[in-house]
Amino acid sequence: MRVLVGAAAGVGKTYRMLDEGHRRAARGTDVVVGAADCRGRPHTEALLHGLERLERPEHASGNRPGGGLGYGSGRDPASAPVRDPGGAPGTFDLDTALRRRPELLLLDDLARTNPPGHRNARRWQDVEELLAAGIDVVSTIDVQHLESLSDVVERITEVPPGETVPDGFVRRADQIVLVDVDPEELRRRMAHGNVHPPEMVDAALAGWFRPGNLTALRELALLWVADRVDDALRTYRSDHGIAGVWEARERVVVGLTGGPEGDTLIRRAGRIAARSAHGELSAVHVVGGDGLAAGASSGALARQRRLVESIGGSYHTVVGEDVPTALVEFARASDATQLVLGTSRRGRLERFLTGRGIGETAVTLSGGIDVHMVTHERAGRGRLLPSLRRTLPLPRRIAGPLAGVVLPVLLTLLLDRARGSLNLTSEALLFLVTVVGVACFGGIGSALVAAVTASLLLNYWFMPPIGAFSFGDPDSVLVLGVFVLVAGIVAAIVDRSLRLSRRASRATAEAETLSALAGSVVRGEHTVPALLARTRETFGAHAVELVDHPVDDPAASQVALGDGGFLVLRGRTLPAAERRVLTAFAAHVTAAVERARLAEAAAEAEPVKAADRMRTALLAAVSHDLRTPLAAGWAAVASLRSPDVDFSAEDRDELLATADESMARLSRLVENLLDMSRLQAGALALDLRPTAWEEVVPAALDGLPDAEHRVTLDGLEHSPLVLADPPLLERVVANLVANAVRHSPPGRGVRLGASTLSGRVELRVADRGPGLPAADRDRVFEPFQRLGDTDNTTGVGLGLALARGLTEAMGGTLTAEDTPGGGLTMVVTLPGADSRMPGAPAHADS
Repeated sequence: MRVLVGAAAGVGKTYRMLDEGHRRAARGTDVVVGAADCRGRPHTEALLHGLERLERPEHASGNRPGGGLGYGSGRDPASAPVRDPGGAPGTFDLDTALRRRPELLLLDDLARTNPPGHRNARRWQDVEELLAAGIDVVSTIDVQHLESLSDVVERITEVPPGETVPDGFVRRADQIVLVDVDPEELRRRMAHGNVHPPEMVDAALAGWFRPGNLTALRELALLWVADRVDDALRTYRSDHGIAGVWEARERVVVGLTGGPEGDTLIRRAGRIAARSAHGELSAVHVVGGDGLAAGASSGALARQRRLVESIGGSYHTVVGEDVPTALVEFARASDATQLVLGTSRRGRLERFLTGRGIGETAVTLSGGIDVHMVTHERAGRGRLLPSLRRTLPLPRRIAGPLAGVVLPVLLTLLLDRARGSLNLTSEALLFLVTVVGVACFGGIGSALVAAVTASLLLNYWFMPPIGAFSFGDPDSVLVLGVFVLVAGIVAAIVDRSLRLSRRASRATAEAETLSALAGSVVRGEHTVPALLARTRETFGAHAVELVDHPVDDPAASQVALGDGGFLVLRGRTLPAAERRVLTAFAAHVTAAVERARLAEAAAEAEPVKAADRMRTALLAAVSHDLRTPLAAGWAAVASLRSPDVDFSAEDRDELLATADESMARLSRLVENLLDMSRLQAGALALDLRPTAWEEVVPAALDGLPDAEHRVTLDGLEHSPLVLADPPLLERVVANLVANAVRHSPPGRGVRLGASTLSGRVELRVADRGPGLPAADRDRVFEPFQRLGDTDNTTGVGLGLALARGLTEAMGGTLTAEDTPGGGLTMVVTLPGADSRMPGAPAHADS
């Protein structure tokens, strides 16, 4: 599928589609035009020559619901009626296309609503069937008809777009092409009559085609297509394992800790993104056992999230044990070009003892991503000493044993210089303090090294005999034992505190992640694609997918779903702690999949429910109308057969007339029901041929004996032939005349007149009844719709619905308008017999 997207009518989508058809046909492709909406543009119509066409001509005003709207309110002229046979779009015949089965089908106007009786309500659903049948399709769409942008377009133009196409369907296209024209050039096209007929130009330029409207719609089209291109680029890089940053668009990622400096970082990152055209801003908070997760405030993060979204950015939460790595991986997965971090809040001593911070490590890992270190009011104002509630980093684990040897030696040198000023007890306490300090810094292993080193040095240098080891002395053994015991106890407490702190941090991180997940579901991000996208962002994976069976990939992490499927993350292997969180995500994905299946089942059941409602309405509507003529006819026949009554000739004729009229009413009712069923099933057979009104109208009036003397014919004998099915056209006329007579007051007649307009022939059935409000003129053609008429003895409300359905099946339209001087006029418009249809017989001489 290839979709041509434009900002508005007239940018050249249909021209490009037909031009591509010619180019593909020249290369030997079997190309067929399913429908092309040329709207009388000569340059576009010229491209139809040389291409096979399947479409049937159809009047433009019957194609889009809500036609006939004025431009003063900004309405798109493409949705207004266009009485131009050269530009009238065609009715696409899906079944014929499936039987013809070309290699490539050109099908204009993806958002179009199909006429009644068509198998699918919308044209994009026809395209789904064509693609499933293996037929390539090139189609077109205006940006106003994309479902996600319909509300934006309405705010810009102050007019609801009406017909929309789901974005997901358009995004499935193999190729999406933007057909773009500068707004001023498009207005010049309009002024030169190359978009719409001359009589529509002034209203269009002052309404929908205002420069501001066109500029805004053009920007929407550019941005929407750019997003689709970005998706394709991301997919390509993932499929080809490209990890480097491609600076196709400026994307700024800001890391948040939940600390007070977050507002400063967000505003700074927002200014960086704003300097680039269409720059993107993403804020990320890493939850884990260390780094940015430490000290995070859920209230501050919620406030910072609102700040990010208020300036047009997006907020994300990811899980990562190593914060700098998680930040850089998220930035790479987002194809970010810049990473904004705050300078460290740690004090100098803490930086000296704990080594490089998150920012420095991120700079080392960033590769082609620019890293901005932003200063703030909290920089350098952290703790004096490193927190014991953190997991020991690798530098401390290496430096701890060295400190356990070096610090006691240095203390020995200092005490040796001050020998004589302190007693042995004071010297022993200083060594003990040194051991405790090493235990706090390096853990239990470093503490044992420091205890042994300190006890040996104290024994050799400061306990008599000085300069020799005296392990036989009980005091020496006691000192060594106390040092080792104290060091072990302190180190064990420190180690337990670290393990508990790590576990608490892990639980906090998991709780924050699950809270963010629950919040996204509450905000409506509960569809399967949205949850998969959030899963990919949270765990820093390159790709996330749902599969039916386990994958044999050691680099992938996977978890079973409740419905038998598997959630697979590619790009990194998750540790066991993160897999617990992934299981919670999998539960939400399972629920979303189940909701999607239930929604699909409900959608499949909806036609059944609609049919059931139709049957219920039908039974309720016909229960009285079938019974009345049957009862009247039965009573008349039973009376005639009765041997107890001797009827006069006059009474007998009256009873026979009653029976005949009842059977005629019953026959008309059954025929209407059968024809409506055929229309809705798309099984109505047509035999279109040149037909004269004077051939059809008298036959229709013969079936309405009560109406014949109230109908006046005007100009039917001079009207050109129309292309129609005579029996069906007779049914249309009969239903319209019956409706007009029923609503005309006594003594007022019904007028039938015919006229010709631009190659199409109109029949007008005008009454002098109460008329109809403009708001009800579409509802009057709905089945079983009587619009306040409580006289159920006159029919079930199928007459006008059947008349419109039959007219549209023959390629015409049926509309209602006011009768001058009061009343309602039904206008039947059909193509003249000279308007050829594929396979139509030649015009016979009359």
